[in-house]
Amino acid sequence: MPRRVLLVLACAVLALHLLVIRHLPLGGAAASDKPQQLAFQTRMVEPPAPEPAAVTEPAPAPPPPPSPPPKPRPRHRSPPRPAPAPPPAEAPAPEPEPTPADAPTAPATVPATEPSATAEAASPPPAPDDAATPADPAAAAAAAAAGTAPQQDTSAAAAQAPAPASPASAPASTPPTAASSAPATTAPTTTDTQAGVTIQSPGSGTPPVDASAAPVRLPPSTRLSFDVTGQAKRFHYSASAELLWRNLGTTYEARQEIKAFLLGSRSQTSTGRITEQGLQPVRFGDRARAEQAAHFDYDRHLVTFSANTPDSPIGPGAQDRLSVFIQLGALLAAAPERYPPGTRITLTTVGARSADRWSFTVEGTETLNLPAGPTPALKLQRLPRADKDRDQQADLWLGTGLGYLPVRIRITQANGDFADLALSGHETP
Repeated sequence: MPRRVLLVLACAVLALHLLVIRHLPLGGAAASDKPQQLAFQTRMVEPPAPEPAAVTEPAPAPPPPPSPPPKPRPRHRSPPRPAPAPPPAEAPAPEPEPTPADAPTAPATVPATEPSATAEAASPPPAPDDAATPADPAAAAAAAAAGTAPQQDTSAAAAQAPAPASPASAPASTPPTAASSAPATTAPTTTDTQAGVTIQSPGSGTPPVDASAAPVRLPPSTRLSFDVTGQAKRFHYSASAELLWRNLGTTYEARQEIKAFLLGSRSQTSTGRITEQGLQPVRFGDRARAEQAAHFDYDRHLVTFSANTPDSPIGPGAQDRLSVFIQLGALLAAAPERYPPGTRITLTTVGARSADRWSFTVEGTETLNLPAGPTPALKLQRLPRADKDRDQQADLWLGTGLGYLPVRIRITQANGDFADLALSGHETP
């Protein structure tokens, strides 16, 4: 196509575009008085006015739930402070009085607990499957001859005893006082089984004397027979008993057995060494249905029990409940003049399940009418203690012509029951 024609067409198209653009309402277009027809138009529509809503008071907001009280933080008590050093003697500082809330109760002094030789002689500690002291005559008679005491059941008393106050019951705001933070101390008592043998001469003001070096004289080997009579729960019975004592020079053996017709038997044995101070038991056994035993460990100053009971400390001169009668006779035989009437001999005595302090008082000499005939004897007595319920009394007679071996033993219980062993014969084994 010729160039001129193309130029004309381009100018025509350009003019057409300018004409169309001229009639559009653009910012660059010339303004005219008459309204220009627009290619498109828009308008703003106003929304209808909202109807006035009824004014209502806002409902009160519910109160917020109460917040749980803060958990009390555990109080960390500081360890007790060491007790301050005592002030000089010339200016003693008064001790602060403890507050009523924290002041500890002062430990009561425990009275002397010397289980009556009576109690120990009247009924032996029951075997592990026994719940109480055996009621059969053979057991009661065996108990009397053996010098054993029934083991009292303290479970009922423990159940009735008031429970100690819980630490939580005390006010948390009360600060611990010096008295409450101090460790509690137990007052020393006269029941310490670590004490040795003591002898107290007649007279209330006479202090006891250590008898660890007191002379002894042991009797030769002897077999003693006894007739046993007694009463158990209003039932009168008769039995027989035998005590075999064997002096082997450096060691000894003792065995006592009670037999009752149709009721069986009970026996006790004691073995050990012979020293300058007399008998030193090594093993003590008590057999009824089953045997219980106590073993002496002198290196550790302890006695251990096969009855699953705690060990017990012992001191010098400790005896078991069979050897104690032989040891008492050995002390009195060596120096009778040292033991006038009223003298008290105290020593630790070990049973099959416990150890305790026993005291015997010398009463004097007398002649007994026994099945074996008239027999001169020295009487020792152990009275029931006023500070112990259901305690028993024991009366022991040592034959002065038989090396101070027992020739009669009588045990009287608190309820009136008794067991009486009287010598019926003796011989050399």
